[in-house]
Order: sequence, then structure tokens, then C-alpha cells
Amino acid sequence: MARFEVPEVDYTRYTNRQLAAVPLAVLAVALVVIAGFYVATGSPVDPGVDFAGGTELRVAVDAPDQQARAQMQSAFDAAPDSIQSVQGSDVYVVTFEQTAVSASDLRQQATDAGFEVRSIDTTSASFGGDNQQLALLGVVAAFLGMAVLVFAMFRSFVPSIAVVISAFSDIVIPVALMNLLGIELSLGTVAALLMLIGYSVDSDILLNNSILRRSGDFYESTYRAMRTGVTMTLTSLAAMAVMAIAATLLGIDLLASIGIILVFGLATDLMNTYMLNLSLLRWYVFEGVAR
Repeated sequence: MARFEVPEVDYTRYTNRQLAAVPLAVLAVALVVIAGFYVATGSPVDPGVDFAGGTELRVAVDAPDQQARAQMQSAFDAAPDSIQSVQGSDVYVVTFEQTAVSASDLRQQATDAGFEVRSIDTTSASFGGDNQQLALLGVVAAFLGMAVLVFAMFRSFVPSIAVVISAFSDIVIPVALMNLLGIELSLGTVAALLMLIGYSVDSDILLNNSILRRSGDFYESTYRAMRTGVTMTLTSLAAMAVMAIAATLLGIDLLASIGIILVFGLATDLMNTYMLNLSLLRWYVFEGVAR
């Protein structure tokens, strides 16, 4: 049976500035992308129906896929924002953002076009705004709770702020990629971002504990943490990649979006943990107040 071995990196070849430069540069680019999107649209990330409000129809169309999509594009007075097929059936999920067309009008237009309406769900703009505020509060509360816990555990500024910065970057970079890939912010993708906070803290605390609280040379402790942390993260990354691919093939767009966010977020976590966090810890141990 094949066994995965984590390669031992010779960190002595790189200065702390060299290690920190790459993750900080990627974080800066991500912040520019989010800021640019905010200037262009008024929102740091494109909100989905859960947050912006709108109507979602499930309709059955007895026609080949391309023909069915063309019929749905022309059947409604308002152009659909998205049309998603349900794998293994003739059902399509047609989504409209908040428009002047009522749900009853959309149902009537679908019926007039010969579609069978299976269900229709509407989210008002005010309710979507409330959802957005609650989701934002949830992310902020989770992040602040994580920061307080980390500072309580290490009781030292540099090791604690290293974990917090890494976790912040692990969220910001996937959000920027969501903008570039056209993934909307929904309750499901917010859950994926919350999961990334947990993954980030787990790997960073593992590294900090191994270096600061266990016996052994700095680089020996680093490699010991990497053998566990990298294996754990790559295993999760592979599982999320399989989920994203399978969900894409099956037409389950929400699961595909969650999988993509987690894949990029876990890859970002590897970079931040073993480059940015490690460079701050090495400075703290050899040059900072811990010397």
C-alpha cells in the first residue's frame, strides 16, 4: 500500500522576509480584488438569492437540454439569472434576482410556455438583507471567538497574531476567488468559510504547540508538526476536490461551490501556515522576545 511522506523542507535556505513575502503578496492581491469588486458593485462579494432576495422556480421541461434552456431564456419577461439542471431528471432550477415581476406572474409565464411548475420559492429583499446581516455577524463572532481563544492559549502577542493573520488570510483569499470564479455568497458558501476558520486554527495551533511547548530543535519540531498537519490538510483537500468534481458532474451547484471554496481555502492554509505563520514564529524564537 502506497504511503504518503511529507518532504522535509530546508527552511534555513530562506529568510523570514522571503517566507512571508509570498503569502502577504497573495493576501494583498486578494484585498485589491475584493476592494475593486466592492467599488464596482457596492458589495465585496456577489450575494445570492439567500441574501439579495429573489425567486427560485423548479420547472419540468420535456425537451433536450440546450433546447430547454433556450425556451426558458425566452419564456419569461425578466431574464433568468441562472438556469441549473437537476441531474437525472427533466427538472431545472430557474433563479431570478429581485425584480418587478411577481412570483405569480413568473408561474403564469412558465405555465403559458408549457412548463410544469414543480415549486416556487421567493425571498424578499428585506429578509435577504436580514440573512446577510446574520451571516456576517456569525462569521465575525466566529473569528473574534477564535482570536480570543488563541490569545488565551498562548498569552503572547506574536504567536497569537500569527494564527489570527493566517486565519484572516484563509478567508479573504477564497472570497476573492469567489469573485473571480463567479461563485455567489449563499448560506452554504458562508458555512464553507466558517469551516475554513476551523481548519486554519487547527493547523496553526498544531504548529505553534509543537514549536513552543514541546521539546526539540526548532526545525525538528516544525517537521514533526508538518508530518501531521500537511497530511491532515492534504487528505481534507483531496476529499473536497472529489466532492467538487462529483457535484459538478451531478449538477449540484451548491456542493460544487462549497467544494471549490474549501479546496482553495485549504491550499491557502498550507501556504499561510508553513510560510507566513512559520516565519513569524521563527522570528519570535530566534530574534524576538522569546530569545
